[in-house]
Amino acid sequence: FVQQYSTNVELLLQQRGGKLANAVMVENFIGKAASAVEQFGAVKPIKNMARHSDTPLISTPSDKRWVFPTDYDWADLIDNQDRLRMLVDPQSPYVMNGVEAMRRAQDDVILQAFFATSMTGENGSTSTIWDTGQNVANTVGAAGATGLNVAKLRAGKKLLMAAGVDLENDPVFMAITAADHDNLLNEQQAINLDYNTTPVLVDGRITAFMGVNFIHVEYTNATYDAASTLHPSTTRYAPMWAKSGMKLGIWNDVTTSIDRRADKRNSWQVYITATYGSTRL
Repeated sequence: FVQQYSTNVELLLQQRGGKLANAVMVENFIGKAASAVEQFGAVKPIKNMARHSDTPLISTPSDKRWVFPTDYDWADLIDNQDRLRMLVDPQSPYVMNGVEAMRRAQDDVILQAFFATSMTGENGSTSTIWDTGQNVANTVGAAGATGLNVAKLRAGKKLLMAAGVDLENDPVFMAITAADHDNLLNEQQAINLDYNTTPVLVDGRITAFMGVNFIHVEYTNATYDAASTLHPSTTRYAPMWAKSGMKLGIWNDVTTSIDRRADKRNSWQVYITATYGSTRL
């Protein structure tokens, strides 16, 4: 039962994955913390102004960005042997429920990292707060207490391009809620074929526009709105990012077990645990 259940859970996670996992860089780590990336700043060459002049030494600025693990657990009790046998079915509600719990946890750890304080430095002890200069609300023409619109999408793309993101090779994503999607439906530029070479609406949904791939994640409000002191609860923040700009670290993808609980009148317990971490790069 344990082996078959573990296989079913792992297969479903691989097939479906979290909503955001395919939109970020993913890497496996071990230990209590890990260096997610070595950061190297841009440098400029120096013109050779004279023959046999000294070789210029140009110091390359470098830093490290760190990611820290968070453990997630899920468990449920199975009352009888018949239900226990259901666990070998990949479509079992117990299997599906456990998979969905882990997928939401994986998305949640990524969502929390978008605007959270990242850790940098040789030992990951330097706090790097979110740069509010990257807030679209601070840009000209896109501010105001309005929902998601074309002006804000343009401002977001402008910020990414100005930062040197290679849009030809680095896909851009944006996490939106149902309210954000509904706001876009009011934008003629987003839904009218006069402004687009290919249809944007597919089965009534906008999945991509202006080179931005939209991912519907409805639990973004609870993740980084009211719970965040950085952002007031009256503002909904929808992150736009290049894939190379976010990292999901996996310490322990999925570990499952099925055991009899003597303290629960010998009921069978299904248990899943996973360890994830995420950071801006």
